[in-house]
Amino acid sequence: MSSHFLFHLNIENTPFLIQSNSLESPIPDLSSIPMERTTTTTIKIIRKSIHTFLKHYNYFTITSLLALPFSASILISSSSLSPDSISFQNTFHFRLLSLFDSIGIPTSYEYFSIFTLKLSQTLTSSILLLPFTLSFLLITKTYIIQHLHTHNKKPPPFTGIFNSILHTQLWNSFLIISANSTSFCILFIAFNFLETLKVFTSSTLIILLSIIGGITYSIVIANSMIICNMALVLSGMETKGGFISILKACVMIKRRTTTALFLALYINITLAGIEALFQFRVASVYANLRTSNSSPLVVLEGLLIAYLYSIIITLDTITNCMFYKSCILEDSKYFPDQEEGKIHGYCLKVKGEEDELQ
Repeated sequence: MSSHFLFHLNIENTPFLIQSNSLESPIPDLSSIPMERTTTTTIKIIRKSIHTFLKHYNYFTITSLLALPFSASILISSSSLSPDSISFQNTFHFRLLSLFDSIGIPTSYEYFSIFTLKLSQTLTSSILLLPFTLSFLLITKTYIIQHLHTHNKKPPPFTGIFNSILHTQLWNSFLIISANSTSFCILFIAFNFLETLKVFTSSTLIILLSIIGGITYSIVIANSMIICNMALVLSGMETKGGFISILKACVMIKRRTTTALFLALYINITLAGIEALFQFRVASVYANLRTSNSSPLVVLEGLLIAYLYSIIITLDTITNCMFYKSCILEDSKYFPDQEEGKIHGYCLKVKGEEDELQ
């Protein structure tokens, strides 16, 4: 659940406007804001997210059922249970290898083979799961955001939130595609430039440069995904979607990138563990028990694992909402001139929720 939009948001020098419930104000100088204690902040947000999930356990467990079709489809597409997905993925993989060969990137090394295989898996899943993403996943996120919405006593209507995050999700998809395209263009230019300098004379140097390129690509995609997730929550909370939500998300996490990465890391590790569990307990076993009477039990176990995946998706959305509220609350401490109107009222509500955990 990886740009032509290469821009630098210079908050210190640019009066970039952020709207929050019809309140407009330029972002003040952020140089006075101290760097956060990353570990403490991350643990606090995770603890608050788990507390919120347990506090509203019945609501969130029922809401997780809405994401079950999406979870089941992503687990099946990433395993060996879908022949069509595997065939499409292999075709995509060979196309990528041919593309890299044509532009001069050495694909004979095992590292590049693994990199292109993982990339083909990611792109294949993204394409095949797009209908489930735009329906079941966004509906689940809408209900979660609506429940956690504290701008007003009465939360906004479901359709208002859903339309906002749907609009933002379409821009997110375009942003991810742009990030991948830009990364490939940079890799192409870098490898061709190094080839003209005849740098590729040592296999060790080629592997080292390949690893550096892979790490750079991973960092770009990871930051893009973090921005997209924050943009979804922000657009749902403000019921204003579109590309402006992505820009606001960039501004909001500008000084909190490390915390956002840690939060995404613990969620992604958990999701990867569940995918491995599904592969070990369901995919491999089902392949050996196709004609056995135990197959229904394997299917039931697969549904339980898919539901566990849905719960983690729900917890991920809650975590992003808590991170959003943490950003709003922290900014309010350093912008005393904005402690009027709706932002001030919202921060007081967030502060009240935070005090309940103390």
